[in-house]
Amino acid sequence: MKAILFDKYGDPSVMYSGETPKPIINNNEVLIKVAAAGINRPDILQRQGGYPPPKGASEILGLEVSGTIVEIGKNIDPKFKDKEVCALVTGGGYAEYVKTTLATVLPIPKEVSIIEAAAIPETFFTVWTNLFDSGLLKKDETLLIHGGASGIGITAALIAQAMGIKYLTTVGSSKKKDFMDNLGSFKTINYQDEDFEEVIKNEIDGVDVILDIVGGEYFQKNINILNKFGRLINIAYLQGPIVKANLLPIMLKRLIVTGSTLRIRSDDEKQKIRDSLQNHIWPLFQKKSIKMVIDKEFSFNDVKKAHEYMENNENIGKLLLKF
Repeated sequence: MKAILFDKYGDPSVMYSGETPKPIINNNEVLIKVAAAGINRPDILQRQGGYPPPKGASEILGLEVSGTIVEIGKNIDPKFKDKEVCALVTGGGYAEYVKTTLATVLPIPKEVSIIEAAAIPETFFTVWTNLFDSGLLKKDETLLIHGGASGIGITAALIAQAMGIKYLTTVGSSKKKDFMDNLGSFKTINYQDEDFEEVIKNEIDGVDVILDIVGGEYFQKNINILNKFGRLINIAYLQGPIVKANLLPIMLKRLIVTGSTLRIRSDDEKQKIRDSLQNHIWPLFQKKSIKMVIDKEFSFNDVKKAHEYMENNENIGKLLLKF
């Protein structure tokens, strides 16, 4: 089968289209013929050598796909054969075929195309488990989303808006600010022009939950602006994971600081998230309360351009790789 491969770590130029054996499924797995794959920051980190796949996972990039189940293991219900699905995978998405267990396989919402569906799994699994399982976000609370125009940020905004939760965002350009304002952010802060800590202290009087992909100097600012009993949820560290901070606000305000990774979780854990998404989020797709925000769709052979586009922080929403 064709796949995007690389033999050494480095910039996007190390990737190339090559041939590799088609995955062989076991009795509890399915094989998906890939229609499209989502492009995510962890793909870039893995290509650079900073995010190795878990033991036993494919070395091929790609953590989410959409497509058609073409083979099923002996222990899989035959009804899944030929189903169009989207799936979170531990690797292998940048290829014509990928294998996975059913723990992270979901039907494609009726209002979403098979190509668009590749943009769902990684961000929706991540946002749901962090904001609602760990963050215990409630309707009457205020949510701050850093990196608001990223795939994760827009997904968090879409879910919050559909569930009637008030949210604000930080972004890095006037173009992204305009987009998030129009999407429904009640306050969008361009960090190039304003200090989000000062804006929130002066105009909003704190927030209850923060979803942070930045880390670094944001850590101290985040705990400074959280309300009593607030929750800081770290899911990435674009500014790095090492910080020097005054932890006293955590004690005084009884804050919760947490974080998570998704890729290394067990199938049982992922299946619980999948079931929650199908119960709580899929009906919102059907009601058209949630819409997909796709920035660009790249062809299989343009993967280098896709990674460059994301690394330059140009995207507003998700990027897809089509096969």
